[in-house]
Amino acid sequence: MAVRISQSELYIMNVLWDKSPLAASDVFKALDNEKDWSSRTVKTLLSRLVEKGALSTEADGRRYLYAPLIQKETYATQAARSLTDRLFGGRAAPLVAHLAESEGLTDSDIEELEALLAKLKK
Repeated sequence: MAVRISQSELYIMNVLWDKSPLAASDVFKALDNEKDWSSRTVKTLLSRLVEKGALSTEADGRRYLYAPLIQKETYATQAARSLTDRLFGGRAAPLVAHLAESEGLTDSDIEELEALLAKLKK
């Protein structure tokens, strides 16, 4: 089953995908420059992610350490598929066309896509 992660929860996940396990206080410190959240907000988001099955907890004395239960690549694939299904009827070509038309592709992106297409045609 796909885990639905909100934008706020995704900030938490990105911290833990970069380094884990971490205590709530460490996650809070990692987000301090990026988000103006209280430590309570971070703890609430961590709890939600645990309830959703996205994070595990491990007791470490009087605190808990959090670690992802899903890999970033797995979530990215799931989220991209969901977006493509919802907005473009499950087709990738209209998504890429939309990005290209809205100036969302750099020259480097285009080169990567061309290389990928060449590889897929073989």
